[in-house]
Amino acid sequence: MLRMGLVIPSLGGRVSEVSSRPMPSRTMIGYSHVSKSFGHLKAVDDASLDIAEGEFLAVVGGSGSGKTTLLRLANRLIEADGGTITVEGEEVRNVDPVALRRRIGYVFQSGGLFPHLSVADNIGITPKLLGVATAEIDARIDELLALVQLDRTAHRDRLPEALSGGQRQRVGVARALAAKPRIVLMDEPFGALDPLTRDALGDDYRALHRSLGLTTVMITHDMTEAILLADRIAVMRGGRMLAQGTPVELSKSDDAYVLELLRTPRRQVERLNALLPQSGAA
Repeated sequence: MLRMGLVIPSLGGRVSEVSSRPMPSRTMIGYSHVSKSFGHLKAVDDASLDIAEGEFLAVVGGSGSGKTTLLRLANRLIEADGGTITVEGEEVRNVDPVALRRRIGYVFQSGGLFPHLSVADNIGITPKLLGVATAEIDARIDELLALVQLDRTAHRDRLPEALSGGQRQRVGVARALAAKPRIVLMDEPFGALDPLTRDALGDDYRALHRSLGLTTVMITHDMTEAILLADRIAVMRGGRMLAQGTPVELSKSDDAYVLELLRTPRRQVERLNALLPQSGAA
């Protein structure tokens, strides 16, 4: 996702500009001392985190850090062993899990589309389950295809196998937005895409997040992606929440792992700036 010839003198960048604006005080998702184990493995260990209304939060960590488990606890795809999780002020344990999932958008890494359903049927499946009228669903599908920049005529009736990876992911985003959720959870949504598609889709989703007033939680192992897209970043390792904040705030952490993650994008940019010309087409 690095732009060629980009020079980053500090870790503030776009994120510091976005995050300097006061965030709304309402908590849309709250984790308080949450834990989850799988056998002897403690996947999430006493994690606490609040995500504000309208915020774009990235959760960063390596494989096995607990970040995907944390995400899935919010909509009860996985049940917590301990602690409290709230969504829009309600404890999730008091909400029917199916109803909870239908009001939260979820974007999978590879789109997660149903292979036997057309693009239109994939997008319209949640509104259909909610009993929305067919005419309204059809209009919503067309609206969403335009929103994610897919031509209605060319893509509406295609099966997922006929789409490129980027197109499948755009359909996945459209499906996540179909029931007009206020919250969207994204599990490494751009990780399997080629660099150009990943870069474009990340920027497009960030624009959608802003224009629709969404609250987004994105899981990623890529600190560069997190810095470029998110308002705030939470860092996990071994199930523990090590730090959370803007890149500038994280840079003041005394945790060696957090600081090493932050150094990675700068090292990449320094190497690119040394290898690429600083003028011309690049």
